[in-house]
Amino acid sequence: MSSLSVHGAAQVLLPPEPGLPYLRGDAGNRMTLAPGGVTCRDGVIAALEDDPGAEVQVDASGAAVLPGLVDCHTHLPFAGWRAEEYAMKVAGVPYAEIARLGGGIRSSARMLAEMPDGDVLGQARGLADEMLRLGTTAFECKSGYGLSLDAERRQLGLAEALCGHVPQATAITALVAHAVPEGFTPGEWLDAVEGALDHLLSAAMVTALDCFIESVAFDNAALERVGAMAADRGLWLRAHVEQLGCHRSVPVAVANGARSVDHLSMVHADDVALLGRAECAAVLLPSAEVLNDEHAAPGRALLDAGAIGVLATDLNPGTSPVTSLPLVMGLAVRRYRWTALEAAAAVTLNAAWVMGQSSAAGSLEPGKRADLVILDAPLEHVPYRLGHDPVEIVVVGGRVVHVRPGSEWRLGG
Repeated sequence: MSSLSVHGAAQVLLPPEPGLPYLRGDAGNRMTLAPGGVTCRDGVIAALEDDPGAEVQVDASGAAVLPGLVDCHTHLPFAGWRAEEYAMKVAGVPYAEIARLGGGIRSSARMLAEMPDGDVLGQARGLADEMLRLGTTAFECKSGYGLSLDAERRQLGLAEALCGHVPQATAITALVAHAVPEGFTPGEWLDAVEGALDHLLSAAMVTALDCFIESVAFDNAALERVGAMAADRGLWLRAHVEQLGCHRSVPVAVANGARSVDHLSMVHADDVALLGRAECAAVLLPSAEVLNDEHAAPGRALLDAGAIGVLATDLNPGTSPVTSLPLVMGLAVRRYRWTALEAAAAVTLNAAWVMGQSSAAGSLEPGKRADLVILDAPLEHVPYRLGHDPVEIVVVGGRVVHVRPGSEWRLGG
């Protein structure tokens, strides 16, 4: 029986009560940060106290112990990078114009088509490892860079392969309406997707369908169609909405049972209260807002209304080539006026709920998967020391998978 004990922590982040699927509004502030320890046995959390007899001992003196971080919105696996587009944005070219010039999603689709499977997976595994070192113990993958039925199926298959080659827990989303392929109208593309959907889904264990609602992509009628496809197959609906313009997509998404609405930089003020009532997470992506020069989402208003607040990196080669959830937490605290505890809830329990994994991950509770992150300072230092890597040790399934150089002294036993 394998065992690991974390002892002497200055802070152990615990939920307000056991068994919660998520934390609404500002309920993250009811989490506690008390000194203590955690014991893991056979891959799960066994007790919220240390065990001197455990095989592996982790000295967490002066440190904070958090659940493993969960990144519920990434675009892995993708091919290549688009640094030249970032230079164009800095020079004042709007993202919508870059997309119309053949950049953006279409550029990533071309690179994916040209890159061999092994190279795509090599890049994705490298990024997943970088995320792991920064505390991410679970993440989402997406398709959406195929722009043909065969290429979309290929990307889903690559996502499935990636999931089998990383230590993190994963979930796969089929982003079936990301950009309108050449030669199709939006409706014609969705007709093709609907006719081939079962074949597409056979490439991977998909849990959700997704769509991008924007003037350069799809409209609310498409959102309804994707929602119906998801409902017919027992999948969750997720949606990229209100990123570059306000299209009143939130009521449509909620009416179609969406699990999450993501971005929300331009969400209509009247729809904030709706998200405060709905069982639909508000996934905010502050690194994309900064790098894409977008409006800040109304994060404070969303939590004050009672929304299920979530943060993610939006890791992608165009608008957010960011792997660090600690950095995203810091941006959210500054841009949205969230507390460190609210940001922590948004990258742990709430993010796990979006991925359908909050019963097994996202909080330190006996019986949950033993995914832990040991930070080099109290939680409050994560947003304060913006850009600093605070992660000293990462534990996945009760096994130490990363030790920051210089922190080996924390391990014993």
